[in-house]
Amino acid sequence: MTIVLLVNFTFLNHVNGQPSLTNKYGLLVVKNQKVFQEEIRQDSNKQMVNLIKVIPGLVLDLKYATKDNFMHQKLYPFVHTTFLRKPAADSLKKIVEELKKQHLAVKIFDAYRPYSITEKMWEKVKDDRYAADPSKGSGHNRGAAVDLTLIDLNSKIELPMGTGFDNFNDTAHIDFTDLPKDVLDNRNLLRKIMEKYGFIQLTTEWWHYYLPNSCSFELLDLSFFDLRKRLH
Repeated sequence: MTIVLLVNFTFLNHVNGQPSLTNKYGLLVVKNQKVFQEEIRQDSNKQMVNLIKVIPGLVLDLKYATKDNFMHQKLYPFVHTTFLRKPAADSLKKIVEELKKQHLAVKIFDAYRPYSITEKMWEKVKDDRYAADPSKGSGHNRGAAVDLTLIDLNSKIELPMGTGFDNFNDTAHIDFTDLPKDVLDNRNLLRKIMEKYGFIQLTTEWWHYYLPNSCSFELLDLSFFDLRKRLH
């Protein structure tokens, strides 16, 4: 195992003439398509999956592709899809299929987030309860976290959750219970089905879920356009 890790690290540090892929925090951040494809070659679970292609009827409301977010600016280009690593995408597909039986669906606010965007967010917030510290990176940067809510399958109306997305106060915390019963029930329904398929909820954001092994995936700073061109 040690030999394999050393070989992989050597490849990552020398591919395409790059002397190193580590940033100022000492983190490995993949910006190179050749490095990314080598990761996938060694572990197919590291594929980034185009969610619109694999989950029929998925509803997207990508807040960071608009100005309707806490930064009040467009952080992503206008895109018609988003991405997750294969295990996360597989689980999300099962969640959508089960919810359909209850006449419910999910709306995605965010999934994959390039590492450089996390750096911009941190400059504004600098509070790791609500924004990922770039010295650690985010599950979003690893393609292993998703921000979402529940909606009615037919009307597409969001179920009441007590706050909107990116609400930076205690009301959005999962242990905040001074809320109407229907809101608590809706949050609980979302949590139960996400946990059933392997996701963990962030304690300060009712909408944020991530895989427990998210740190096994490298941080990515690849563009949405590059991913859309090259991935299934």
